[in-house]
Formats: sequence, C-alpha cells, structure tokens
Amino acid sequence: MTATITPITAPTPVAVDSLLTAGKAILYVYEDPDGSLSSDCTGCGEYAWTLDVDRGFAQAHAESCLRRPRPFRLAA
Repeated sequence: MTATITPITAPTPVAVDSLLTAGKAILYVYEDPDGSLSSDCTGCGEYAWTLDVDRGFAQAHAESCLRRPRPFRLAA
C-alpha cells in the first residue's frame, strides 16, 4: 500500500503597508487571503484584524501607540 502525503499550508497574508507609530515602532498591515486586513505592532505587540477593508484602524493605532519597538530575540 502506498500513502500520499499532501502538506496542508495556510495561505500567507500579503504585506500591504507599514506605518511608523508615535513611539517609533512599526505597524505592519497585511491583506489576508479572504480580503480582510490585519496588523501587527512591533511596539505594543497588538495584533488587530478587521473585515472593513480600509486602513483607518491601522492609522488610528499608529497615531496612538507610544510603546517603543521591542527588542528582537531569536528563539532558543
């Protein structure tokens, strides 16, 4: 008997924008495969997601986030 293994991979979000926050961190904005937008902040670590396809939610966070960028650490 022969088995076929097919890897299941999730579609990858596409980076569409990056915004500098008030604290000088970077807020990355992604378009997800379903057309929604998500963002990830390198300052406070907040992950946000919205079905409303506009970047207003990301702009509002970038203007109000005062956290400085977190140091990058490699996993052990």
